[in-house]
Amino acid sequence: MTPKKPKALTFEYLKNDLPAGLVVFLVALPLCLGIALASGAPLFSGIIAGMVGGIVVASVSGSALSVSGPAAGLTVIVLNAITQLGSFEIFTLAVMIAGLIQILLGYLKAGIIGYYFPSSVIKGMLAAIGIILILKQIPHALGYDKDNEGDFDFLQVDGQNTFSEIFNALNFIHPGAIVISVISLIILILWERPVLKKYAFFKFVPGALVAVVVGVLLNEGYKLYYPSFFLEGEELVQLPVAGSAMDFVNQFSLPDFTALGNYHVYVVAVTIAVIASLESLLSVEAADKLDPFKRSTPTNRELKAQGIGNFVSGLIGGLPLTAVIVRTSANINSGGKTKLSSMFHGLLLLGSVIGLAPLLNRIPLACLAAVLLLVGYKLAKVSLFKSMFRLGWEQFVPFIVTVIAIQFSDLLKGIAAGMAVSAFIILRNNYKLAYVFQVEEKSDHSDKIVIQLAEDVSFLNKGSIAFTLDQLEEGTHVIIDGSKSHNIDMDVIEIIHDFKNNTAALKNIKVELKDIPEFKGASAH
Repeated sequence: MTPKKPKALTFEYLKNDLPAGLVVFLVALPLCLGIALASGAPLFSGIIAGMVGGIVVASVSGSALSVSGPAAGLTVIVLNAITQLGSFEIFTLAVMIAGLIQILLGYLKAGIIGYYFPSSVIKGMLAAIGIILILKQIPHALGYDKDNEGDFDFLQVDGQNTFSEIFNALNFIHPGAIVISVISLIILILWERPVLKKYAFFKFVPGALVAVVVGVLLNEGYKLYYPSFFLEGEELVQLPVAGSAMDFVNQFSLPDFTALGNYHVYVVAVTIAVIASLESLLSVEAADKLDPFKRSTPTNRELKAQGIGNFVSGLIGGLPLTAVIVRTSANINSGGKTKLSSMFHGLLLLGSVIGLAPLLNRIPLACLAAVLLLVGYKLAKVSLFKSMFRLGWEQFVPFIVTVIAIQFSDLLKGIAAGMAVSAFIILRNNYKLAYVFQVEEKSDHSDKIVIQLAEDVSFLNKGSIAFTLDQLEEGTHVIIDGSKSHNIDMDVIEIIHDFKNNTAALKNIKVELKDIPEFKGASAH
């Protein structure tokens, strides 16, 4: 019997959603800070975007499991935009306007674009993100990485690339970080063993929380007993600490509305709206594929939700946000069932900056690296590559091209490469399936060739048909039959009539047309 699909928002699964939200919070916290740092924006702006993504976007979205927040794919755009516009407050005005554009796109039903991403490309994106997570977290697990958390580009801002950073980290291994990483991984792996899930404690307390608590206690133990193993500074979470309630309030900022007449603001806004919308549509499509209940996200509503989120984030001094597959996959892998998990993670982010910053700043990044390593492994399992290979080259080639392209560029460029390969395969199939070529023997033992056109013959098929006609030998008798076609493109009709009236006469080819429209002033079937 098929299990009942839970609603996107219900309190029925609190025992699943609250632990999952806690894990997402632990994953999101360093990513929000790292993306803000890489973007050249105030650190608190990344936390604002995470809070808004969790509380506001999740409340409005129709997705049950998608988690929104600041996106690594926008860091370069944000960094350049802040420099170009001259101030962060003018930039947040552009974020507000981008949100309004996204809301408009939702009402214009632009979300339909989300249904045109091939499954092989989406699965390639998931596998690529998994591999990137593993490669990017290895240096943090080793205890040395000058690059910020959240920078997923191949070429990093610190002058290294994904692979050179790993080799560089091998020269600066921190034994304390390795011990914490290994112990955290062991805890996370053991926590998922079915034999332990029989006990209530292991079922309701997330392994990631235990790994983090153990990591903090180990590091405090280093400080007392093994000072050379102690992790500090950049090796820990670095959340801004507000000294008072007024300091906390002052971390929020309003946009500079005096820049409304600056056309550069609108150029940045359109850029953010388009890229953030595409990333969000890709992420919710991927979330639906990972969803064990196979629920479908209404894409137009998602665009509106993302637009409201960006409007609010820009209004109070936050970074632009999108639906983010890393946090979403962490949510799903941790057992999240409804959008309450995302909302809870947003509330935890809010609580973290109100009074928990001193405590959270003791968390070693090596703990969180272990959590993300496991998330990456689940996204890029070897079984996924095997299953895609078994589906045939038409599915495997776009999949593997997407995986490789994302590794060496970024998410959108990699998706574009996978889409290009998929489009090529579609064009190739159209090229082959435009007609059926038959040879019939007549009573006088000469050959009669029948070219039966397909149901739909578009301009994409004209090259194939022109090539076939050009290959006919002199003295051939050919019948071009369009009786089974519902539509024949005018370009194809022109080629057929041009062949009959010119080429065929020169090569002494007898041409019979069956249900082929006239070229002048005629329309297809």
